[in-house]
Amino acid sequence: MHGWTTSAAMAFALLAGSATAAPLTNATPQPAPQHTSAAHPLIALTFDDLPAHGPLPAGGDRLVIARTIIAALAAHHAPAFGFMNAGFGAGDPNAAKVLAAWHAAGLPIGNHTFGHINLDTVGPAAFLADAARNEPAIAGVAGDTDWHWFRYPFLVEGQSATVRDGVRAGLHARGYRIAAVTMSFGDYAWNDAFARCTAHHDAPAIAALETSYLAAAQVQAQRSRELAHAAVGRDIPYVLLMHLGAFDARMLPRLLNLYEQMGFGFTTLPEAEADPFYAAARDLTAPGPTATLEAVARAKGLPVPANAPVPAATVCA
Repeated sequence: MHGWTTSAAMAFALLAGSATAAPLTNATPQPAPQHTSAAHPLIALTFDDLPAHGPLPAGGDRLVIARTIIAALAAHHAPAFGFMNAGFGAGDPNAAKVLAAWHAAGLPIGNHTFGHINLDTVGPAAFLADAARNEPAIAGVAGDTDWHWFRYPFLVEGQSATVRDGVRAGLHARGYRIAAVTMSFGDYAWNDAFARCTAHHDAPAIAALETSYLAAAQVQAQRSRELAHAAVGRDIPYVLLMHLGAFDARMLPRLLNLYEQMGFGFTTLPEAEADPFYAAARDLTAPGPTATLEAVARAKGLPVPANAPVPAATVCA
């Protein structure tokens, strides 16, 4: 499939907008592994910014947010991987309890740097130092689980090949693999908007946020599948980027229901990235950047539809 299905095109038209282009990669698509098929696509759920993402709405509680997300995951038998910034949640008495609850639920935790810093802003030396600074805190809550998975803040891997591959070498030396992203719908913006609308006691706006959240998730899931079939010729196990936010907690039961209704199942991050598509994310001795569906499509000269916009960004502003 090199084009959009009719349903995907109609849904995308409702939310159409522009997006930043993804970086190019030399990743070469490979045959599908046995654990995924076009009839039963898989999603690996990942949550950034543990233990504290975004503003709390009035009366909000970080531990309640975490427990609500954990309960929804358990109800749907959906694995998830969390990515921690030890510099987040300072002064929140529940921050340590969030991490303990995540670990107690059997959910792994990886590295998202100590302070969620931008590689292109601070440079490779400071970036690697901040990643290393995060490790003692992760090791303290992750126990004997494998926490050597890394998620770049802002998904920024470096503007130049020298910076990019130097950081990859530094992460490789510390035993890391990269948590790629092949599905995202900008969920972070709904968390911000929810806090604003709650402060305004604007129930109709919150209802509109609920509708637009699910619509954006559906459009972007369809987009990821269309891109995979166009660029790779098959479904890959998709890695979904989300955040540990208040609106994510509110919506996760409905979001997981939506994905199941769309025919998706759920898998772990390591199982997803066992797919050959993610080879460069597992082996950091290979040149970067981490493969994206957009980059593979562009490398093949295929059209890449724009990401759906994030309408929540201006709600209750």
